[in-house]
Amino acid sequence: MYLTFDDGPSENTKKILDVLDKYNVKATFFVTGNGQKYNKYIKEAYEKGHTIALHTYSHKYDEVYASVDAYFKDLDKLGQMVKEQIGFVPKYIRFPGGSSNTTSAKYCKGIMSTLVTEVQNRGYQYYDWNADSTDAQGNRRAVSLLVKNGTSSQAKNINLLMHDTGAKTTTVEALPKIIEHYQKLGYAFKGIDDTSFTPHHGVNN
Repeated sequence: MYLTFDDGPSENTKKILDVLDKYNVKATFFVTGNGQKYNKYIKEAYEKGHTIALHTYSHKYDEVYASVDAYFKDLDKLGQMVKEQIGFVPKYIRFPGGSSNTTSAKYCKGIMSTLVTEVQNRGYQYYDWNADSTDAQGNRRAVSLLVKNGTSSQAKNINLLMHDTGAKTTTVEALPKIIEHYQKLGYAFKGIDDTSFTPHHGVNN
């Protein structure tokens, strides 16, 4: 079971870390450069044994998907920011919208087809997801809905998409029930590492 949190750090990161501590489980944080006043939590998460991964510095689709060079320029900027917190540049990444996103086609036709190969050529590995809490569909979505969606997978290996932003308060509230559900089923919770299950979506651009 891979719990993954996109878009942090935020004012909710500490709350997420506290929940993870309570249940003694590890997770992965795909961070951005948009919450830098909370960057100390990147270091704290890493020191607690969670995985820090890269999501893009700006998370602005029109910028990161303007060109292949623009994508890597943004990724490198984020990598250096994270290195200041944990001492190295992570090699695990998640594309905004996932590798299957079609929004990127508005800015650069075919860019995802190039990026999925090029990131790996440059030593990175990208992670999509095969389960979705659906917290990206709106802020403060009902906890019951997030729990229902977040516990719907019965896959052998699960990579669950969640988000860590100030507006995702109900994600924090839903997290204990999601963890308890999979613990009862006997899942082991891990941060992403080199041996992890690697969900890749079909590329649509």
